[in-house]
Amino acid sequence: MSQFTYPAKFTTGNDGRVLVAFIDLPRVATDGKDKREAMEEAMDALGSDLSIRLSRREEIPTPSAPKRGQRLVPVPLWLAPKLALYLAMRDQRVSNSELARRLGLHERVIRRMLDPEHATRPEKIQGALAILGKQMTLEVRDAA
Repeated sequence: MSQFTYPAKFTTGNDGRVLVAFIDLPRVATDGKDKREAMEEAMDALGSDLSIRLSRREEIPTPSAPKRGQRLVPVPLWLAPKLALYLAMRDQRVSNSELARRLGLHERVIRRMLDPEHATRPEKIQGALAILGKQMTLEVRDAA
């Protein structure tokens, strides 16, 4: 099972702004005027970094377990299914062409599914994940 949340340290600066630093993504940091805004900015920064990694076909760091004082920041909903598909394909060493063949689609459809800029219907990604033996679920839980 893959979790699409990353631990981050939220600290309040001398000016009252909330600073956010990601544990597993050292080049990603942001801030906000309060905790709510800092979380929104953190989700945006996380989504930006991971979408760049995805479009460049780079390694996607595995989130570490959160430690005391850290908060989990969810990957934006528009990006998480694409990351799940990318990671499943990488783990199973399935190319775009091979997945397209299994789904009876053209390879460009798979490229679009993996393109962070392309709005792909979730049902298409669910179907592709199912072919790879994966099931996408959504979990809603109380905020911390």
